Amino acid sequence: MTIEVKVPMLPESISDATVSTWHKKAGDKVSRDENLVDLETDKVMLEVPAPADGVLKEIVKQSGSTVQAQEVIAIIEVGGSEAKEDSGKKESAAAEKKEETKKAEPKVDSNKDEGKSEQSSAGPSARRAAAEHDVDVAQVSGTGKGGRVTKENVLAAVQSQKAGGETSVSSANMSATGVRTDKRVPMTRIRTRIAERLLDVTQNTAMLTTFNEINMAPVMEIRSRYKDKFEKKYNARLGFMSFFVKAAVEALKRFPVVNASIDGNDIVYHGYFDVGVAVSTERGLIVPVIRDADKLSMAEIETSIVQSAEKARTGKLSLEEMQGGTFTITNGGVFGSLMATPIINSPQCAILGMHKIQERPVVENGQIVIRPMMYVALSYDHRLIDGKESVTFLVTIKELLEDPTRLLLEV
Repeated sequence: MTIEVKVPMLPESISDATVSTWHKKAGDKVSRDENLVDLETDKVMLEVPAPADGVLKEIVKQSGSTVQAQEVIAIIEVGGSEAKEDSGKKESAAAEKKEETKKAEPKVDSNKDEGKSEQSSAGPSARRAAAEHDVDVAQVSGTGKGGRVTKENVLAAVQSQKAGGETSVSSANMSATGVRTDKRVPMTRIRTRIAERLLDVTQNTAMLTTFNEINMAPVMEIRSRYKDKFEKKYNARLGFMSFFVKAAVEALKRFPVVNASIDGNDIVYHGYFDVGVAVSTERGLIVPVIRDADKLSMAEIETSIVQSAEKARTGKLSLEEMQGGTFTITNGGVFGSLMATPIINSPQCAILGMHKIQERPVVENGQIVIRPMMYVALSYDHRLIDGKESVTFLVTIKELLEDPTRLLLEV
């Protein structure tokens, strides 16, 4: 008996998907609920599990194919695992004999054929990682089955280059040969979608950015004093983001228009506080949403951020976990950014940008002192939010963080 493996029902706003990576090949044994293949959409990665125990008889849609919901992508033979296993052993023995024969034959020196072989020895995820890091797959040693180059091999090559080891990037190869070359690779679906959304925001909003700076010494002092007790009690690390989420929520309560959005000619005021926290992943910038952030403790906020970030980086974040935010916070400071103008996450009307904490001389009570300072930026849609409201909103966040007691007292 055979069973068809179909593309699952896609979320409402997604029309199709791309077959990304097959984790099994035809003839392999599979177990029920085992992940067979990853499907990439312009928003999330979807896993397609095996519907039953058996053998993967046929792969109908190869990597790179575009598929629709409920389209057949593979065939599984149920209950044929033993026969297939014996057949697989015979095929494997035949393949080994064929390989030995091939090794005995003289090699044909053809750069074109060699390039094709090297390209096919790398999976889709490995090729995407190679394109993102500008790595020449042909120079990477594969440790996968049959010498296949895996994504981990590519990332290891990148780390080796950073550590000063033997490089495998194409730029180094070009410098050695003296040849100037270009490499053209298609954008991933999510990168294409990000580009479309960012372009749409810059073209269809009256975006403006206001800046301020925050003395982070009070928050850092609290964090230093209580971080060990906090982690021991809640099993969560006390970071800066929970302070910013709490301060942002309090400021949003005082300035509801910053938490609003525009729908045609209407202003939609949201009576809840769903704060998106931007996370950088290999596939692009993902913004998981912390629901009802005003009702969460700092420990719950920290736990939610860590869990969402891990899901985002492993491609397990669902579409529902990224939709419906009313305000976004992004932290470029973790990468060393001193100042930047973040782009609004439409249909929201404002986004808060955090930056690097750096010691700078400041004047306090007529004296020059050194303080750990952070520049913060608020980008907003000027169609809805006026300059006075944006500046006062950002000043409120500054005051709350420079005197964290106000967060407890809500004053």
